[in-house]
Amino acid sequence: MKDILLVDGYNMIGAWPELRALKDRDLGLARDRLVEVLAEYQAYTGYDVKVIFDAHMVSGIGKKYNNFRIDVLYTRENETADERIEKLVHELKRIDTRIHVATSDFTEQSLVFGSGALRKSARELLIETEVVEKRINQDVESRKKKRNSTKIPLSEEIFEIFERWRRGQ
Repeated sequence: MKDILLVDGYNMIGAWPELRALKDRDLGLARDRLVEVLAEYQAYTGYDVKVIFDAHMVSGIGKKYNNFRIDVLYTRENETADERIEKLVHELKRIDTRIHVATSDFTEQSLVFGSGALRKSARELLIETEVVEKRINQDVESRKKKRNSTKIPLSEEIFEIFERWRRGQ
């Protein structure tokens, strides 16, 4: 089964403490950081992630682009992120697809839930992304330890030389 996560971008920015603080200094940076966090989440979970932003906050109305393999969509003029998310739920819904919508907007949660999508609050998504980040860090540390465990004790410098030889560098 394929999982798709539709994220109300400005809703997450307003709800996540790190992004809220960043937004006060630079809204573009907050958007970029959200996409970066969701890219890690997507890579770890296998979800297809799409972030939807209201266009009234930026120029380039109605645009779609791909950043870190995340689809970033900006709504058209006079279209809200909620309306775009509702349309996407209807367009993407298939028997072999599970759609999750991340927003803390209660009205939006009710509408998408009624359309067959699963709802996820901003807080739930934040917790999930934090768990994913911890697991990624644990995996990296575990692989470092495995890589460094050889039958013969080697200094880090010798290990790096052998590693470069092994990679043909």
